[in-house]
This record gives sequence, structure tokens and C-alpha cells, in this order.
Amino acid sequence: MTRPIETMDDIAAAAEALSRVEPRFAALVADAGLPPLRRAPGGFAGLAAIIVEQQISLYAAAAILKRLREAVSPLTPQGLIAAGPEVMAAAGLSRAKIASLTALAEAVAAGMLDLDALARSDDEGASAALCAIRGIGPWTADIYLLTCLGRPDVWPAGDVALQTAAEMVLELQQRPDPRAMLALAQPWRPWRAVAARLLWAHYRRVKFRIAPEMA
Repeated sequence: MTRPIETMDDIAAAAEALSRVEPRFAALVADAGLPPLRRAPGGFAGLAAIIVEQQISLYAAAAILKRLREAVSPLTPQGLIAAGPEVMAAAGLSRAKIASLTALAEAVAAGMLDLDALARSDDEGASAALCAIRGIGPWTADIYLLTCLGRPDVWPAGDVALQTAAEMVLELQQRPDPRAMLALAQPWRPWRAVAARLLWAHYRRVKFRIAPEMA
């Protein structure tokens, strides 16, 4: 297993390798610099945050997480189970996300999901262990592996923002679906996670007019 992406030096080395394969990545770096590291704390709290962020704006997710962390402090599996669905609903969580977070908390508390062990598993094994939990699908697993574990070759092919960025940067005729995304990213292995960072940063700059250093 290739070592994790942990520093901006790792990003720089991967971006250089990607630029040799795809000149348009070199153009992105020349225009806006290196993409952000995009690392986040792992464990239960980190995975719970990703579940909360699914399909809503980051602003809304941040507000919900703030309320949830104030109500359940520290945010642990046992604490969330003890708090119950009413507390989660009061924080702004939907019924589906309450079910997902409860299933995650119960699996971790019962020892059915060992989040510490995921760091020692390969990408496929870690993804399978996560997706075995109700409410966790490939996107959630990919984002956890990429941002919390720093895996260098994770490629969230189903991410709509990533698909849109690929369409823009690669000048495709239409937004690629997950199967097309997997095919077009094959030449970028083993650094697809950094390719995703480059494309996400471009998407944020174009979509939200965010300065390069903030994307």
C-alpha cells in the first residue's frame, strides 16, 4: 500500500507526476498553484461529519455539526446512542441521516466496525468495511479514505462536482458518468486522489469564484 498523502510536499510530488501524464494538470498548477491538502481528522467523529455533509451545502453542514457537537460532547458512538434520535433531529439532521449515524455508532460501539483498523487495510477492504454499514455508500467511503486516511489513489467517480470539473478541464462534450470517470482516470494512477484535489480546486474557483489559495 502506497504511503498516505500527509503533507504539501506529497501533493507537490504527485502533481508533478500527474502533470507529466496530463498537461492540463500542469496548466492548472501553473495558473493557480497546488491544490489544498484536504485532510481531516478520522475516526468516528470524522466519518460522522462526512455523513452529515452528504448532499447539502458545506455551510448548512457546518451549522448542523456545530449544534450536534454542542449537544453530544464529545461526539462518540456511545454518546450519540445515548442522546437518541430526538437530539439529532433537533440539531437539524434528516431522518435518513439519523438512521445512518445511529447505524454507524452502533456498529462501532459493538466492535463490528474497527475504524482504527481501516488505516491498515487496503483501499478495497476499507471501502467494503465502510459500505457494509447502513447508509454508507461508495461516495462516503471514498471521501473518508481520501480526506481522513490520506489514501493517494482513491477516486470518487460518483462525485458530481468532480465529474463537472473533469468535463470542464478535459473539455468533454458532456459530464462523464461514474464508469467514464473510472476509465479516464486510469492513466493517473497511483495519484488519482491528487487529481481529484486538482479538479475540485478548479471547480471551486470557477463555481464560487474562490481565490486559488482558498480553493
